[in-house]
Amino acid sequence: MATKRWYGKLLGFFAGAALLRSNPFLGALIGLLVGHAFDSDWFRLGRDNPYAVLGLTAEASDAEVDQAYRRLISQYHPDRLNGAAPELRQQAESKARAINGAYDRIKTLRQRR
Repeated sequence: MATKRWYGKLLGFFAGAALLRSNPFLGALIGLLVGHAFDSDWFRLGRDNPYAVLGLTAEASDAEVDQAYRRLISQYHPDRLNGAAPELRQQAESKARAINGAYDRIKTLRQRR
């Protein structure tokens, strides 16, 4: 799902124009591109924490991980929203995908121990 942030582009536009005084149009264009990169999370460091997706810490037991997964997936499963608006169903599908991905990553990390 694409983010709809815009403030990085705006800030980059003005900062680029101010910093590159010899050619403010070029500076604004470069700032706009850098702002777009930040808005699109191109510079995100590392991957997301799978424990945070499930609302847990890394010290959680296997039983706590399983319980949190079952609770969240039953809450956000797209089949529970059959008659809902398409936007809500799409949000539930993306949330369920994130929950499944986090659970799979935790299980993979714990098997390597």
